[in-house]
Amino acid sequence: MGVATNSSPPGAQALSTEFRYPSVDPGIPALDVDALLAAHQELIDRIKLCFGMDRACFDQTILPLLRRYATYVHLLPCTADNYFNEPGGLLRIGLETAFFALQGTDAHIFSGRATITERRHLEPRWRLATFVGGLCCELHRPLSHVIVTDEAGNEWSPYLRPLTGWLRHHQVKRYFLKWRPNAVESRSLGLFALPHVVSAETLQDLATGNTQIVPHLLAAIAGTPIYRDHNVLESLVRRALALVIDRFLLASAERYGKPQLGSHLERYLVDALRRLAASNPGWTPNTEKSRVWYGPDGMFMVWPGSADDIRKLLEADQLPGIPKAPETILEVLLTAGVLTAQEDGKATWLIHPPGNKTALEAVKLSAPAILFAESDKPPQAFANPLLTPPALAAHAAAVAPAVSTKPAPQPLPSTDESAKGSSRKRPRATPPPISPTPEAPSPQHPKQLALLDPPPAAPADEAPAPTPITPRPDEPQQARLLAPLRLPVTVRDALAAIVATLSGPEAEWAAKPTDDGLFVPLAALTARKVAPPAATRSLSEVGMLAEPSPISRHFQGQEVVGVLIDKRHVIGLPSQQKEAV
Repeated sequence: MGVATNSSPPGAQALSTEFRYPSVDPGIPALDVDALLAAHQELIDRIKLCFGMDRACFDQTILPLLRRYATYVHLLPCTADNYFNEPGGLLRIGLETAFFALQGTDAHIFSGRATITERRHLEPRWRLATFVGGLCCELHRPLSHVIVTDEAGNEWSPYLRPLTGWLRHHQVKRYFLKWRPNAVESRSLGLFALPHVVSAETLQDLATGNTQIVPHLLAAIAGTPIYRDHNVLESLVRRALALVIDRFLLASAERYGKPQLGSHLERYLVDALRRLAASNPGWTPNTEKSRVWYGPDGMFMVWPGSADDIRKLLEADQLPGIPKAPETILEVLLTAGVLTAQEDGKATWLIHPPGNKTALEAVKLSAPAILFAESDKPPQAFANPLLTPPALAAHAAAVAPAVSTKPAPQPLPSTDESAKGSSRKRPRATPPPISPTPEAPSPQHPKQLALLDPPPAAPADEAPAPTPITPRPDEPQQARLLAPLRLPVTVRDALAAIVATLSGPEAEWAAKPTDDGLFVPLAALTARKVAPPAATRSLSEVGMLAEPSPISRHFQGQEVVGVLIDKRHVIGLPSQQKEAV
């Protein structure tokens, strides 16, 4: 037998220390502040150029602010598995948001009611405060989302000192992270970390000659609205942060695979809800034609009308990446726990506000404080429930078989007897009237709404029996896409536009119906500004592809490459219509 020698190839020893089974957390190295900022020198130079300062002035006013921020966050990631989730992500998102927010100040006028002389003195302070608001917009995360420890398990106390100071004091070479499960985003916690980043001298300089800049800055960092004044600073920071996150997610989709789209939208949607509740008269609870109804069984928002108001408000803010479809907004709010679904999983509810003759489709807030947390006077709830009253449900269950199964209506008790029975069961003082005959069922019950549409006015003794509406065989059904809500909006809209071409002349079709589905050329996706690799990946993840990878088919006289959509996700295909006829 030969003698064993250590003849491992070069680099094998290094690989054995880097890759171990089971895997070992290597930790994050404790670098000094100069090394942290040197990695972002190009962005820092752009910040200096945007301020328009010389080197001496920049080093005296702005650079200490950047050093204090880097000292506090060090190489912490911003999130565990979403945007800026790599070491140094929290430092990078702060620098980028501060830069874009500072750029946005060039297009806005602060202190518009002040004189020119006053604005000349206040404008530099507003720009600096906007920069600070963008830099510290995610400063709450070390206090609420992550736990930092050394090798021995000793924890960093983020309320007491910056992370770099803790590492230096305990001579820590590498530190480790533990993410808190189900952490709730509490942006107001950033105010407790703000003194570690912004010195008292800087705040005093911002407050010189005015009483607005510091309150607007603190409101922007804490995420609280100022109801009596428009916070331009907060609007610039919010728009800059949305832009930075959207750019990161798009870059991650191109380089690293699937990003977690939509999970950062919760803050903007909740902020829009609170702004609408504070400023829009149509969102005053329990008023005529209101979007918000509040009863003992919860607070509800009329849907999808509320989604339209949210979309218009956020479009006016010019935030990138904001969803436009009510279904997408509903999915994001449900996932974030802002809204509550029914026990059977249905997202919407049917409510019966007083004075409404028909039921309204609405979504239910998980807590009324989501809308009115900062209000001085919380709204008063109705004394009676808004959901389907038990008396109406029992009456609808009694008359539904007569309407749906019997061709001729069956006589019911006289009007006097019905009125007596109704008076014993009514839970409210003024419920909608219940007809004593089955010919005109109450529209308050969801089952009856689904059975038939309200017929034209007719005498009670000659109301026709309801008949199901079926499409005529000579009328072709319009082609329509059936896509899961998890499909990104851009891909869904592009596919819907492609499917819509099948309702026109065959020469204008953008896709080809086949026996096993719908063949969509990749060129059709590119023409609608959708990247084919990203679209293919998204379609595969939601299970819409009949073939897992792109295929080649003959289309419009040539061989092209495309994807095959499963036929169960498209209704009204021309081939399906021919078979039906």
